[in-house]
Amino acid sequence: MTEAILLVGGKGTRLRPLTVRTPKPMVPAAGVPFLTHQLARAREAGVEHIVLATSYLAEVFEPYFGDGSALGLELEYVTEREPLGTGGAIRNVASRLRSGPGDPVLVFNGDILTGLDIRALVGTHTRSGADISLHLTRVEDPRAYGLVPTDANGRVTAFLEKPQTPEEIVTDQINAGAYVFRRSVIDAIPEGRPVSVERETFPDLLAAGAHLQGMVDSTYWLDLGTPHAFVRGSADLVLGRAPSPAVPGRCGEHLILPTASVAPDAKLSAGTVIGPGAVVGPGARLTATAVLPDAVIEPGALITHSLIGSKARVGARTILANAVIGDGATIGADNELRDGIRIWCDRVLPPATIRFSPDE
Repeated sequence: MTEAILLVGGKGTRLRPLTVRTPKPMVPAAGVPFLTHQLARAREAGVEHIVLATSYLAEVFEPYFGDGSALGLELEYVTEREPLGTGGAIRNVASRLRSGPGDPVLVFNGDILTGLDIRALVGTHTRSGADISLHLTRVEDPRAYGLVPTDANGRVTAFLEKPQTPEEIVTDQINAGAYVFRRSVIDAIPEGRPVSVERETFPDLLAAGAHLQGMVDSTYWLDLGTPHAFVRGSADLVLGRAPSPAVPGRCGEHLILPTASVAPDAKLSAGTVIGPGAVVGPGARLTATAVLPDAVIEPGALITHSLIGSKARVGARTILANAVIGDGATIGADNELRDGIRIWCDRVLPPATIRFSPDE
Protein backbone atom coordinates (compact mmCIF):
# COMPACT_ATOMS: atom_id res chain seq x y z
CA MET A 1 0.00 0.00 0.00
CA THR A 2 1.65 3.21 -1.10
CA GLU A 3 -0.87 6.04 -1.33
CA ALA A 4 -3.91 7.56 0.31
CA ILE A 5 -6.33 10.47 0.20
CA LEU A 6 -7.05 12.50 3.34
CA LEU A 7 -10.28 14.51 3.31
CA VAL A 8 -9.51 17.69 5.25
CA GLY A 9 -11.77 20.26 3.61
CA GLY A 10 -14.61 20.51 6.12
CA LYS A 11 -15.44 23.78 7.89
CA GLY A 12 -15.66 22.17 11.34
CA THR A 13 -18.79 24.17 12.16
CA ARG A 14 -19.60 22.09 15.25
CA LEU A 15 -16.17 22.89 16.70
CA ARG A 16 -16.46 26.67 16.54
CA PRO A 17 -14.93 28.88 17.84
CA LEU A 18 -11.87 26.60 17.61
CA THR A 19 -12.20 26.46 13.84
CA VAL A 20 -12.79 30.15 13.16
CA ARG A 21 -9.09 30.65 12.41
CA THR A 22 -7.87 27.07 12.20
CA PRO A 23 -9.18 24.21 10.05
CA LYS A 24 -10.39 21.31 12.17
CA PRO A 25 -7.55 18.90 11.26
CA MET A 26 -5.03 21.53 12.37
CA VAL A 27 -6.46 22.09 15.87
CA PRO A 28 -3.87 20.68 18.30
CA ALA A 29 -4.65 17.33 19.93
CA ALA A 30 -2.07 16.07 22.42
CA GLY A 31 0.24 18.90 21.49
CA VAL A 32 0.32 18.65 17.69
CA PRO A 33 -2.24 19.28 14.92
CA PHE A 34 -4.67 16.39 14.87
CA LEU A 35 -3.77 15.69 11.26
CA THR A 36 -0.23 14.84 12.40
CA HIS A 37 -1.54 11.76 14.20
CA GLN A 38 -3.36 10.56 11.09
CA LEU A 39 -0.35 11.10 8.85
CA ALA A 40 1.97 9.33 11.29
CA ARG A 41 -0.29 6.29 11.59
CA ALA A 42 -0.64 6.06 7.81
CA ARG A 43 3.14 6.16 7.43
CA GLU A 44 3.48 3.51 10.14
CA ALA A 45 1.19 1.28 8.04
CA GLY A 46 3.40 1.64 4.97
CA VAL A 47 1.70 4.51 3.15
CA GLU A 48 4.22 6.71 1.31
CA HIS A 49 2.22 9.12 -0.85
CA ILE A 50 -0.77 11.09 0.49
CA VAL A 51 -2.92 13.65 -1.28
CA LEU A 52 -4.68 16.12 1.01
CA ALA A 53 -8.09 17.24 -0.29
CA THR A 54 -8.36 20.76 1.16
CA SER A 55 -10.97 23.50 1.01
CA TYR A 56 -11.66 25.57 4.14
CA LEU A 57 -8.58 27.61 5.17
CA ALA A 58 -6.61 25.54 2.68
CA GLU A 59 -3.62 27.86 2.89
CA VAL A 60 -2.78 26.62 6.40
CA PHE A 61 -1.76 23.03 5.57
CA GLU A 62 1.22 23.26 3.23
CA PRO A 63 3.22 25.85 5.21
CA TYR A 64 3.07 23.52 8.23
CA PHE A 65 3.65 20.10 6.65
CA GLY A 66 5.52 21.09 3.49
CA ASP A 67 6.38 18.16 1.26
CA GLY A 68 5.91 15.72 4.13
CA SER A 69 9.53 14.63 4.28
CA ALA A 70 9.76 15.38 8.01
CA LEU A 71 7.19 12.61 8.53
CA GLY A 72 8.75 10.28 5.97
CA LEU A 73 5.95 10.97 3.51
CA GLU A 74 5.38 12.57 0.15
CA LEU A 75 2.48 15.01 0.47
CA GLU A 76 0.51 16.81 -2.21
CA TYR A 77 -2.30 19.32 -1.81
CA VAL A 78 -5.40 19.86 -3.93
CA THR A 79 -7.86 22.65 -3.09
CA GLU A 80 -11.54 22.66 -4.00
CA ARG A 81 -12.75 25.96 -5.41
CA GLU A 82 -16.17 25.20 -3.96
CA PRO A 83 -17.24 22.43 -1.56
CA LEU A 84 -17.69 19.15 -3.41
CA GLY A 85 -18.71 16.75 -0.65
CA THR A 86 -16.81 13.61 0.27
CA GLY A 87 -17.15 11.91 -3.12
CA GLY A 88 -16.51 15.08 -5.09
CA ALA A 89 -13.37 15.75 -3.05
CA ILE A 90 -12.07 12.24 -3.72
CA ARG A 91 -12.70 12.62 -7.46
CA ASN A 92 -11.13 16.08 -7.45
CA VAL A 93 -7.71 14.71 -6.44
CA ALA A 94 -7.74 11.68 -8.77
CA SER A 95 -5.26 13.23 -11.20
CA ARG A 96 -2.60 13.23 -8.47
CA LEU A 97 -2.88 9.50 -7.81
CA ARG A 98 -0.28 7.14 -9.20
CA SER A 99 -2.11 3.84 -8.77
CA GLY A 100 -3.24 1.71 -11.67
CA PRO A 101 -6.97 1.07 -12.33
CA GLY A 102 -7.06 -2.09 -10.20
CA ASP A 103 -4.86 -0.85 -7.37
CA PRO A 104 -6.12 0.02 -3.87
CA VAL A 105 -6.26 3.61 -2.63
CA LEU A 106 -6.87 4.40 1.03
CA VAL A 107 -9.30 7.20 1.89
CA PHE A 108 -9.56 8.73 5.37
CA ASN A 109 -11.91 11.31 6.86
CA GLY A 110 -9.90 14.03 8.55
CA ASP A 111 -11.83 14.06 11.83
CA ILE A 112 -11.66 10.44 13.02
CA LEU A 113 -9.32 9.26 15.77
CA THR A 114 -8.95 5.52 15.53
CA GLY A 115 -6.77 2.54 16.29
CA LEU A 116 -7.80 0.90 13.01
CA ASP A 117 -5.42 -1.78 11.73
CA ILE A 118 -4.85 -0.14 8.35
CA ARG A 119 -2.90 -3.07 6.94
CA ALA A 120 -5.73 -5.43 7.88
CA LEU A 121 -8.26 -3.26 6.04
CA VAL A 122 -6.12 -3.31 2.90
CA GLY A 123 -5.65 -7.07 3.30
CA THR A 124 -9.41 -7.58 3.58
CA HIS A 125 -9.91 -5.53 0.43
CA THR A 126 -7.33 -7.50 -1.53
CA ARG A 127 -8.51 -10.94 -0.43
CA SER A 128 -12.20 -10.20 -1.03
CA GLY A 129 -11.68 -8.64 -4.46
CA ALA A 130 -14.01 -5.80 -3.45
CA ASP A 131 -14.59 -2.60 -5.36
CA ILE A 132 -14.66 -0.69 -2.06
CA SER A 133 -13.92 -1.86 1.46
CA LEU A 134 -15.19 0.01 4.50
CA HIS A 135 -13.97 0.15 8.07
CA LEU A 136 -16.99 -0.55 10.26
CA THR A 137 -17.18 -0.16 14.00
CA ARG A 138 -19.82 -1.14 16.53
CA VAL A 139 -21.45 1.43 18.81
CA GLU A 140 -23.82 0.99 21.75
CA ASP A 141 -26.30 3.55 20.45
CA PRO A 142 -26.30 3.72 16.63
CA ARG A 143 -29.21 6.15 16.33
CA ALA A 144 -26.94 9.06 15.44
CA TYR A 145 -25.24 7.18 12.62
CA GLY A 146 -25.95 5.52 9.31
CA LEU A 147 -26.11 1.74 9.69
CA VAL A 148 -24.14 -0.69 7.51
CA PRO A 149 -25.39 -4.29 7.80
CA THR A 150 -23.29 -7.09 6.29
CA ASP A 151 -23.83 -10.75 5.48
CA ALA A 152 -21.98 -13.71 7.01
CA ASN A 153 -19.01 -13.08 4.70
CA GLY A 154 -18.74 -9.39 5.57
CA ARG A 155 -20.27 -8.19 2.31
CA VAL A 156 -22.31 -4.99 2.71
CA THR A 157 -26.02 -5.55 2.13
CA ALA A 158 -27.43 -2.05 2.67
CA PHE A 159 -26.79 1.52 3.72
CA LEU A 160 -29.46 2.71 6.11
CA GLU A 161 -30.06 6.28 7.21
CA LYS A 162 -30.12 7.18 10.90
CA PRO A 163 -32.76 4.90 12.47
CA GLN A 164 -35.79 6.61 13.98
CA THR A 165 -37.43 3.64 15.73
CA PRO A 166 -36.12 0.56 17.57
CA GLU A 167 -37.37 -1.64 14.70
CA GLU A 168 -35.07 0.19 12.29
CA ILE A 169 -31.95 -0.67 14.31
CA VAL A 170 -31.03 -3.85 12.43
CA THR A 171 -27.31 -3.70 13.30
CA ASP A 172 -24.90 -1.86 15.58
CA GLN A 173 -22.36 -1.52 12.76
CA ILE A 174 -21.67 1.98 11.45
CA ASN A 175 -19.47 3.53 8.79
CA ALA A 176 -16.26 4.47 10.62
CA GLY A 177 -14.86 6.83 7.96
CA ALA A 178 -11.95 4.87 6.44
CA TYR A 179 -12.11 3.11 3.09
CA VAL A 180 -10.12 1.31 0.45
CA PHE A 181 -11.22 2.13 -3.11
CA ARG A 182 -10.31 0.30 -6.27
CA ARG A 183 -8.70 3.13 -8.26
CA SER A 184 -11.09 2.67 -11.20
CA VAL A 185 -14.05 3.34 -8.87
CA ILE A 186 -12.59 6.74 -7.97
CA ASP A 187 -12.27 7.62 -11.65
CA ALA A 188 -15.95 6.76 -12.17
CA ILE A 189 -17.21 9.29 -9.58
CA PRO A 190 -18.89 12.23 -11.37
CA GLU A 191 -16.49 15.13 -11.79
CA GLY A 192 -17.03 18.81 -11.10
CA ARG A 193 -20.10 18.62 -8.87
CA PRO A 194 -20.85 17.83 -5.21
CA VAL A 195 -21.05 14.10 -4.49
CA SER A 196 -21.54 12.33 -1.15
CA VAL A 197 -20.01 8.87 -0.92
CA GLU A 198 -22.31 8.06 1.98
CA ARG A 199 -25.58 9.12 0.30
CA GLU A 200 -24.81 8.64 -3.39
CA THR A 201 -21.66 6.71 -4.30
CA PHE A 202 -21.99 3.77 -1.90
CA PRO A 203 -25.77 3.19 -2.28
CA ASP A 204 -25.62 3.56 -6.07
CA LEU A 205 -22.74 1.10 -6.39
CA LEU A 206 -24.53 -1.38 -4.16
CA ALA A 207 -27.70 -1.08 -6.23
CA ALA A 208 -25.65 -1.69 -9.38
CA GLY A 209 -24.27 -4.95 -7.99
CA ALA A 210 -20.79 -3.75 -7.02
CA HIS A 211 -18.91 -5.57 -4.27
CA LEU A 212 -18.67 -3.48 -1.11
CA GLN A 213 -16.90 -5.25 1.73
CA GLY A 214 -17.09 -4.37 5.41
CA MET A 215 -14.38 -5.01 7.97
CA VAL A 216 -15.42 -4.64 11.59
CA ASP A 217 -12.56 -3.36 13.71
CA SER A 218 -13.60 -2.61 17.29
CA THR A 219 -10.42 -0.93 18.44
CA TYR A 220 -10.47 2.68 19.63
CA TRP A 221 -12.70 4.94 17.52
CA LEU A 222 -13.90 8.50 18.08
CA ASP A 223 -15.47 11.12 15.84
CA LEU A 224 -13.87 14.41 16.89
CA GLY A 225 -16.64 16.58 15.47
CA THR A 226 -17.72 18.21 18.75
CA PRO A 227 -15.71 20.11 21.39
CA HIS A 228 -16.49 17.47 24.02
CA ALA A 229 -15.24 14.68 21.73
CA PHE A 230 -12.16 16.65 20.70
CA VAL A 231 -11.15 17.24 24.32
CA ARG A 232 -11.71 13.56 25.07
CA GLY A 233 -9.66 12.50 22.05
CA SER A 234 -6.75 14.72 23.04
CA ALA A 235 -6.83 13.35 26.58
CA ASP A 236 -6.99 9.75 25.33
CA LEU A 237 -3.92 10.35 23.18
CA VAL A 238 -2.02 11.71 26.18
CA LEU A 239 -3.16 8.80 28.36
CA GLY A 240 -2.18 6.27 25.70
CA ARG A 241 -5.72 4.98 25.22
CA ALA A 242 -5.69 6.11 21.59
CA PRO A 243 -2.61 4.98 19.64
CA SER A 244 -0.38 7.45 17.83
CA PRO A 245 3.35 7.53 17.12
CA ALA A 246 3.12 11.33 16.90
CA VAL A 247 2.44 12.14 20.57
CA PRO A 248 5.40 14.43 21.42
CA GLY A 249 6.32 12.85 24.74
CA ARG A 250 5.64 9.96 27.06
CA CYS A 251 2.03 9.00 27.69
CA GLY A 252 0.73 9.67 31.19
CA GLU A 253 -1.57 11.85 33.26
CA HIS A 254 -0.34 14.99 31.55
CA LEU A 255 1.81 16.26 28.70
CA ILE A 256 3.74 19.51 28.99
CA LEU A 257 5.20 20.78 25.73
CA PRO A 258 8.60 22.50 25.53
CA THR A 259 8.59 26.22 26.44
CA ALA A 260 5.41 25.81 28.52
CA SER A 261 5.62 26.94 32.15
CA VAL A 262 3.70 25.16 34.90
CA ALA A 263 3.85 26.19 38.57
CA PRO A 264 5.23 23.45 40.83
CA ASP A 265 2.02 23.21 42.87
CA ALA A 266 -0.35 23.20 39.89
CA LYS A 267 -2.12 19.86 39.38
CA LEU A 268 -2.59 18.38 35.91
CA SER A 269 -4.43 15.09 35.46
CA ALA A 270 -6.54 12.80 33.24
CA GLY A 271 -4.69 13.52 30.01
CA THR A 272 -4.29 17.29 30.32
CA VAL A 273 -1.94 18.84 27.76
CA ILE A 274 -0.19 22.20 28.06
CA GLY A 275 0.86 23.63 24.70
CA PRO A 276 4.09 25.42 23.82
CA GLY A 277 4.51 28.82 25.45
CA ALA A 278 1.47 28.35 27.68
CA VAL A 279 1.58 29.33 31.36
CA VAL A 280 -0.20 27.63 34.26
CA GLY A 281 -0.12 29.56 37.53
CA PRO A 282 0.23 28.40 41.13
CA GLY A 283 -2.59 26.35 42.61
CA ALA A 284 -4.38 25.84 39.30
CA ARG A 285 -6.04 22.45 38.79
CA LEU A 286 -6.66 21.10 35.30
CA THR A 287 -8.39 17.80 34.55
CA ALA A 288 -8.74 16.31 31.03
CA THR A 289 -8.11 19.75 29.54
CA ALA A 290 -6.26 20.95 26.45
CA VAL A 291 -4.45 24.28 26.76
CA LEU A 292 -3.32 25.50 23.35
CA PRO A 293 -0.10 27.44 22.64
CA ASP A 294 0.61 30.68 24.51
CA ALA A 295 -2.54 30.56 26.63
CA VAL A 296 -2.38 31.69 30.27
CA ILE A 297 -4.09 30.00 33.21
CA GLU A 298 -3.90 32.26 36.24
CA PRO A 299 -3.46 31.09 39.85
CA GLY A 300 -6.18 29.01 41.45
CA ALA A 301 -8.20 28.39 38.27
CA LEU A 302 -10.17 25.14 38.27
CA ILE A 303 -10.69 23.67 34.78
CA THR A 304 -12.18 20.31 33.79
CA HIS A 305 -12.90 18.77 30.38
CA SER A 306 -12.32 22.06 28.58
CA LEU A 307 -10.32 23.48 25.70
CA ILE A 308 -8.48 26.78 26.06
CA GLY A 309 -7.63 28.44 22.74
CA SER A 310 -4.31 29.85 21.65
CA LYS A 311 -3.34 33.07 23.47
CA ALA A 312 -6.49 32.94 25.59
CA ARG A 313 -6.36 33.92 29.27
CA VAL A 314 -8.32 32.38 32.14
CA GLY A 315 -8.43 34.52 35.26
CA ALA A 316 -7.54 33.60 38.81
CA ARG A 317 -9.99 31.32 40.64
CA THR A 318 -12.22 31.03 37.58
CA ILE A 319 -14.06 27.70 37.23
CA LEU A 320 -14.55 26.13 33.81
CA ALA A 321 -16.30 22.81 33.17
CA ASN A 322 -16.98 21.46 29.67
CA ALA A 323 -16.17 24.88 28.23
CA VAL A 324 -14.48 26.07 25.05
CA ILE A 325 -12.56 29.34 25.16
CA GLY A 326 -11.75 30.77 21.74
CA ASP A 327 -8.34 31.99 20.59
CA GLY A 328 -7.33 35.27 22.22
CA ALA A 329 -10.34 35.42 24.56
CA THR A 330 -9.95 36.72 28.12
CA ILE A 331 -11.98 35.35 31.01
CA GLY A 332 -11.61 37.55 34.05
CA ALA A 333 -11.06 36.30 37.57
CA ASP A 334 -13.78 34.65 39.67
CA ASN A 335 -16.12 33.63 36.84
CA GLU A 336 -17.85 30.26 36.57
CA LEU A 337 -18.67 28.80 33.14
CA ARG A 338 -20.11 25.32 32.72
CA ASP A 339 -21.99 22.79 30.63
CA GLY A 340 -20.86 23.32 27.08
CA ILE A 341 -20.53 27.10 27.06
CA ARG A 342 -18.38 28.57 24.28
CA ILE A 343 -16.64 31.94 24.41
CA TRP A 344 -15.83 33.43 21.00
CA CYS A 345 -12.36 34.46 19.86
CA ASP A 346 -11.00 37.69 21.37
CA ARG A 347 -14.04 38.23 23.62
CA VAL A 348 -13.34 39.80 27.00
CA LEU A 349 -15.34 38.76 30.07
CA PRO A 350 -14.69 41.06 33.04
CA PRO A 351 -13.94 39.65 36.50
CA ALA A 352 -16.78 38.18 38.56
CA THR A 353 -19.31 38.78 35.80
CA ILE A 354 -20.94 35.42 35.18
CA ARG A 355 -21.84 32.24 37.00
CA PHE A 356 -23.36 30.63 33.96
CA SER A 357 -24.42 27.46 32.28
CA PRO A 358 -26.47 27.35 29.04
CA ASP A 359 -29.59 26.29 30.93
CA GLU A 360 -29.62 29.40 33.09
